[in-house]
Order: sequence, then structure tokens, then C-alpha cells
Amino acid sequence: MADFTSSGWSLYIGITTIVSILFCLWLALVMARGRVQGAKVDTTGHKWDEDLEEYNNPLPRWWLWLFIITCVFSLVYLILYPGLGSFQGTLGWSQKGQYEREVARVNQAVEPLFARFLAQDIPTVAADPQGREMGERLYLTYCVQCHGSTAQGSRGFPNLADNDWLWGGDPDSIKASITDGRRGVMPPMAEAVGSSDDVTNLAHYVLSLSRSGHDPARAALGQDKFPLCAVCHNNDGKGNPALGAPNLTDRIWLYGGGQATIIEAITRGRDNQMPAFGELLGEGKIHLLSAYIWGLSNRPASSAR
Repeated sequence: MADFTSSGWSLYIGITTIVSILFCLWLALVMARGRVQGAKVDTTGHKWDEDLEEYNNPLPRWWLWLFIITCVFSLVYLILYPGLGSFQGTLGWSQKGQYEREVARVNQAVEPLFARFLAQDIPTVAADPQGREMGERLYLTYCVQCHGSTAQGSRGFPNLADNDWLWGGDPDSIKASITDGRRGVMPPMAEAVGSSDDVTNLAHYVLSLSRSGHDPARAALGQDKFPLCAVCHNNDGKGNPALGAPNLTDRIWLYGGGQATIIEAITRGRDNQMPAFGELLGEGKIHLLSAYIWGLSNRPASSAR
């Protein structure tokens, strides 16, 4: 792949582009030569229905001039803007630069509004109708793809509308999750657990912690294997928010709580990652978004009944 990123390819693309445009311009000028008055017009050699032939008349003058203007415009454009390999153009324009300028312009316009909300704590912002509306719009822009329009998540994506949190549901934890992202990893444990029967027994014990349907005899056999899980999920199975290890004693499951799903998790492990939004959104937007998400599972003072 290194051959395709060398400076030689940039030169090749630039030369090929310029030669192609100049050839089109030359061709247009050649075709612009008019027919000598009174000269016989040849045909293209195409014939239909025995006597219907196509004459080889010159192209219309307006079309030729339009084509020439197009070629000249393309040359001027490639001098001013990027298009010839790595040449950036004399204006120095770039998509990234334009995006950054537009973002800076918008941020400058809304900075006073964000500053007002940044001076308030998250519960206060969550209780403010305007703050909630702005947070909801941010949620529908950046979070809905994974957590759904109702924030109730889906398989592998947490429900944000209940009060069950993998990394903690207090305002600071929510803001940290959005700012820095999260990655929860459960390693494959089948080899450490033992045979497939041992894995099944452990799965039944995990089901017994939440009083879900299980085989008591198998659960009793699997209890001795649970210390391998307790390293992350704690001895009581109630999880560890510092590690993002879920609570196994409730009936809230990220991937489903059936026997087959739990065996799959033990055997293959899990690897969940939420991207960091700190650099993309900035402090003001994250504060509003955190307040909105916190308010989904809490009742701000002004909205309490």
C-alpha cells in the first residue's frame, strides 16, 4: 500500500488531469472549424432504412463555445482549489478549514447561552424547559443511533431511561461517560471455568442470582465457579460501576438473560465501546446533554408531581 501513497502518484494525477483537459480543449478547437461554404458534406457512414444517412456536420457553435468555457473554467478552478493531486490550490481552501470556521461561528453565537447553563448544576438544567429541549435535540443528533429515539436502548446498547447504570448514573459519571467514552470488556472465561458442563452450571448459578428460571441442581454445582466472575461482579454479584461490570442480581440484561445468551457471554466474552464526544461537542453541549440524560431517569424539581 505504500506505493499508492507516495508523492509520485500525486504528480501522476496532476499531469493526467491537466493533459486530459488540454486535450479536450484542443479537440473542441479542432471541431470548431466550420464547413467551407458550398463544399459537399460527407456522411458518418451510418445508414438506416436503406436511404436515411447521418451527415457529418460541424457541431453547433454555441455548444462548442460552451465546451471551451467549461475547459477554461476547470483549469481556473484547479489553480484556485484542491484537485491536482496534493496541490492545495492558491486560495488554501479545504473542507476541514471551512468546517472549523463554520463551527467557530456557530459556537460564538451560542456561547452566551451555553455559559448560562454551565453556571448551573445538572439537576437545575434538567428542570429548565429550554435546557431539556436543547439537550433533547443534542440527544437526537448524537445518541439516537445507538440508544434509540426513546433512549431505551436495544441489544448491546444500554437503556438510558431506567435507573440501572453500568458506570454510575450520577451527574458526574454521566458527564464522564459522554466526554471520555467507555469501554467495557469481559474476557472469554470458558477455558478458565472448565468443561462445557461447568459453563452451563455457572450460567444456571448466574440465573439464580436474579431468581430467573434455572435448574437448582446445576446452580449449586456452578456456585464454586463463581469466584472467577466475582473479580469483576463482586461476591454478591451486584457488579462494579468502576469497571462497568453489570449487576447480575437484577433482571436487567444488556444482551438478554436466557441460558444460551449467558453461556455465550461466558464462552466468547463481550467487548462494548462507547466513543468519546468531548472533543466533538465541547463542554457546553456535553453539560446540556448530560442534564437531559440524567433527567430521563430522575425527576427534576420543577417536573415532579
